[in-house]
Amino acid sequence: MTTDNRVALVTGAARGIGLAIAQRLSRDGLAVALADLDQDALDRAAATIDGPVATIRLDVTDRAAVIDAVARTEADLGGFDVMINNAGIAQVQPIADITEAEMDRIHAVNVKGVLWGIQAAAAQFKAKGRTGKIVSAASIAAHEGYAMLGAYCGTKFAVRALTQVAAKEFAAQGITVNAYCPGVVGTDMWTQIDARFAEVTGAKVGETFDAFVGGIALGRSQTAEDVARLVSYLAIPDSDYMTGQCVIMDGGLVYR
Repeated sequence: MTTDNRVALVTGAARGIGLAIAQRLSRDGLAVALADLDQDALDRAAATIDGPVATIRLDVTDRAAVIDAVARTEADLGGFDVMINNAGIAQVQPIADITEAEMDRIHAVNVKGVLWGIQAAAAQFKAKGRTGKIVSAASIAAHEGYAMLGAYCGTKFAVRALTQVAAKEFAAQGITVNAYCPGVVGTDMWTQIDARFAEVTGAKVGETFDAFVGGIALGRSQTAEDVARLVSYLAIPDSDYMTGQCVIMDGGLVYR
């Protein structure tokens, strides 16, 4: 497989799943632009990429900034073919206690951030008269609701809906739109989720994580590299006939 001369923009790329995706796409032969809020972390992440790379400090809740990030990717790396809307945040809170500010924050990052990425990528593809691929971060929480994760699940169900609608609207131009749905991934985000569950429910630190992992058929938590392998497929021409899908890859935790 070779994808030489293709360019991808990955949001939330300074660490965790986003960095693993960027590293995998670079190994696949793509030039990659890494976008995140933390410039120092971006610089460290970029140092792990062997191929062509650029960094963009980006707040995905800012629509104009996302549009500019796509344009900068094209200018800095000489093209733009793949948009990876990976940036996202989690929230653990009983549904009765979610505040307006909490809901607004998670919606701005997880839903608006994905929507702005879809819009910006599709507009750039259309302006250049080319096909392209848009791949967004959903979750098993886009397929099943989980107690204490109501706001998070709501945003991921929304990503699933946006993916299906965008796939239908952009198909005629040859733009595919898909999403990846990881399960329990051993990253800093899940460490934070577990710690918050302990705070809210009184469980011991580690118990929530272990309970979820205990339900995985393959018997282990997921790695960021596991997720990156799926995203790699969704980003290459081999997946050109696949669109509108929110693909569960969780080791056999959720069956839908």
